[in-house]
Amino acid sequence: MNMHVVDRVNVASEIRQGLADIAPVLVAMVPIGLLFGAVCTTKGWTTSEVWLMSSLVFSGGAEFAAIGIWTLPVPYLALFVSTVLVSARHVLMGVSLAPKMRAFKGWKLWAAAWFMTDEAWALGEKRARMCSLTVSYWFFMAVPVHLVWFMSTITGSIVGPMLGDPAVIGLDFAFTALFIGLIAGFWQGRLTVWTLVASGSASAVVAMLVGEPWNVLAGAAAGIAAAWFASPADVEKAA
Repeated sequence: MNMHVVDRVNVASEIRQGLADIAPVLVAMVPIGLLFGAVCTTKGWTTSEVWLMSSLVFSGGAEFAAIGIWTLPVPYLALFVSTVLVSARHVLMGVSLAPKMRAFKGWKLWAAAWFMTDEAWALGEKRARMCSLTVSYWFFMAVPVHLVWFMSTITGSIVGPMLGDPAVIGLDFAFTALFIGLIAGFWQGRLTVWTLVASGSASAVVAMLVGEPWNVLAGAAAGIAAAWFASPADVEKAA
């Protein structure tokens, strides 16, 4: 078979796999985006402002943290600190994923970094365990996240007033449910249990005693510490 034909077949296969892997995440993301848009309307935001937020920030965690503390006058310092704390995890995610993205050169690497989300990172790491992480797979897996988030947040800002209290129909749990599903794909026995218990407990305690967004930093630090101090047997078993 001609090598060009083989390359086209491989690219098509990578595209299909990327779309297939991200599809369940996109379904779960729709109610989260609707929730964010609806919450924005309760803060007095217009649809154009929601559009600008989703386009420029493109970080569900940072956006929820920001809208949660949004008041008038705008607390600029609190917004800055919360965004930095919530988004700091992307540094570790990038360091983890970078060695697996050797095929990404020049603008492709910068574009890949822009489209990196928690969901894309998790699926990219999972894919890299089985085979090479290709450009075709990454972009057709990661870009739809941006498009669905963009469209669902805008829709939420439009229909938000008609939804009423999001908690009544369970939309407030959608964000949590999505991450539970992603964590399940990385289950590694006792090592995962200790990490989840440590990060969850620290986050909950700090949230009650100090408040957001410091619970995010506490949860991340506790989870990293738990994984670091895990017994060698657990680490070897998880490998």
